[in-house]
Amino acid sequence: MDLVDECLRSIEHHDPVLHAFNLVLPDAARAAARAAQAELRAGHDRGPLHGIPFGVKDVYDVAGLPTTGYSRAFLDRKATGHATAVARLVDAGAVFVGKLATHELANGGPSFDLPWPPARNPWDLERVTGGSSTGAGAAVAAGLLPAALGTDTGGSVRIPASLCGVTGLKPTSGRVSRAGVLAHSHSIDHCGPLAWTVEDCAILLQAFAGADPRDPAASVEPVPDYRAGFTPHLRGLRIGIVRRFWETDLPADAETAGALEQAIGVLRSLGAGVETVDLPPLQQYYDVKTVIAKREVFDTYRAFLVERLDRFGADFLGMTLGGCLYGEDDLHHARAARRRLAAAMDDALQRCDVLMTAASGPAGRFEDAGPARVIDHWSRPNRETPFSVTGCPALALCIGFNRGGLPLGMQLAGRRFDEATVLRTGHAYERAAGWRSRRPMLIDAPARLRAPAPAAYPEPEAVSLARADETLRAFDLQPGDAHLRQLCAVLPHALEAARRVRMI
Repeated sequence: MDLVDECLRSIEHHDPVLHAFNLVLPDAARAAARAAQAELRAGHDRGPLHGIPFGVKDVYDVAGLPTTGYSRAFLDRKATGHATAVARLVDAGAVFVGKLATHELANGGPSFDLPWPPARNPWDLERVTGGSSTGAGAAVAAGLLPAALGTDTGGSVRIPASLCGVTGLKPTSGRVSRAGVLAHSHSIDHCGPLAWTVEDCAILLQAFAGADPRDPAASVEPVPDYRAGFTPHLRGLRIGIVRRFWETDLPADAETAGALEQAIGVLRSLGAGVETVDLPPLQQYYDVKTVIAKREVFDTYRAFLVERLDRFGADFLGMTLGGCLYGEDDLHHARAARRRLAAAMDDALQRCDVLMTAASGPAGRFEDAGPARVIDHWSRPNRETPFSVTGCPALALCIGFNRGGLPLGMQLAGRRFDEATVLRTGHAYERAAGWRSRRPMLIDAPARLRAPAPAAYPEPEAVSLARADETLRAFDLQPGDAHLRQLCAVLPHALEAARRVRMI
């Protein structure tokens, strides 16, 4: 009861500045906390989550509440039941506190044309939290909640975890049911936890992983005791360092590179064998994800785009409408390339037990996420996508801070359904490195939030304009001038991704 009260007081005091939540249920949370306390006093202990408060990204259904995805198009959507992951946490005794911020429908942002403002980074209020589980990263980092649920298609759990200095796990594809979660890209979506420590992520995964008749894609693979294998050492473990992801493909700044070298030193000091391994370039994974996910997201929301195009935000449209440019032939080549990339990662994981590489970060400023952000999204890879495309479990965790006090992160990834080894590695590192004693210093007075400039697109050529108009109308959309300009700007990047996929 005291923990829930403490969280609710923190939310009331700090969330008007952080904007991590779009819905808080203090009365219901306190009632659930009192019920949990009564059960514990009566000797009914449901486990380590009994009485622990949590929140969910607003793409998870919670019975009787709106599931908006932060979109005007879904403000009137009300859930009739819990998402499976939510139901399992509640059954484990956890106390639901509220809904957390996200980029619109987990695709595009930070945006300032949505019903709620974007979440802000507790380490620096003028910086982003990373997408798209934005509120989850902010709430856990600020101590508003000890646990949160996010989703991850191309890094949307791990990027906020890294930028906010918390721990985030993308489990193996199929490890966690997606029933009751707003669809995004059906073949790449994952559900996963964010928490302050690796052990807390393990406890959360233990509670909600496993088969589910509501989700045919949920695996029947047995769920192990994730904490049973935790050890203070890593003797006998083989760790492959994927340097190219931060040295060649997407070079890290000097402070991040230095922190990664120090993290490698800690892993080595714990007894792990360390060697450099190679994987295909980041761009290949990103292109595959772009072609597959963009078309799947477009198909997921096509009917709503036809009916209520004007109710979606500009960033979401800029990152979604281009999916209509990909046809079945493009998808065929992308799926074949995905299998080849998965085979390459499987080969690396035959030689190593765990892969280590950089995560995203440090966090950028809102004002720097400027007019080119939609184009960047279509063309610039990130370091998280390889493990989304291949379906391997991947953990993001803090490896220190730069001179400006911003968190820096790494990723640990493993074989499919071997979250236990990934979590064991992260837990041992975390205990040895000691970064969990540092929290952001929250301020009472709101800093002025510098919104990025609206995306500005040049006057399109007549040929491109005609193609964009014809393509959208073929799907029964009625585009305006802004939509056509946006699609024309995206067009060359989308087509280039499809061309490159054929060469993988």
